[in-house]
Amino acid sequence: MKDLFPYLEKIEDRELRKKVEQVITHAMKGWSREDLHKIPFTLLVETDITLIDHINTVTELSYAAGTVLRTHGFDIDMDYLVAGALLHDIGKFLEYAKKGDTVVQSDMGEIIRHPVSGAGLAMMFDLPMEIVSIIAGHSKEGEFVKRIPEAIIVHHSDFTHFENIKSL
Repeated sequence: MKDLFPYLEKIEDRELRKKVEQVITHAMKGWSREDLHKIPFTLLVETDITLIDHINTVTELSYAAGTVLRTHGFDIDMDYLVAGALLHDIGKFLEYAKKGDTVVQSDMGEIIRHPVSGAGLAMMFDLPMEIVSIIAGHSKEGEFVKRIPEAIIVHHSDFTHFENIKSL
């Protein structure tokens, strides 16, 4: 697991890290190790960037931003920030399905977007509501809720990566 998501090690609270790993393991059921490295991070844009790459990039961007903000006096919970960043797109493992050699929208993904399914997964494993909030609020769905500081960071890190990929 840590070879796929190296920032797991940044979560200092062992119990929280264990729960995050459980959510990831549960979400990835049904995907082979080989397939995990082929899942595109989005079906909206043609790209070679994988979902794993995107999750790690957003986590790295979020961690850097959180570190800088903390040095300027902001109260950022780095464990929650890293956990939320690692799980922000966890619902995509459910939103997508493999059909032949391609990845397509799953039947569930046709009616439930990944922020909702991801938040549900986090609740299944009894993650703190702050992390559920980061997952649920990272995308356009977040426009309808009050984002906590960690959710603001993940939201902007996610869109920073997405918008830069769109411009390639």
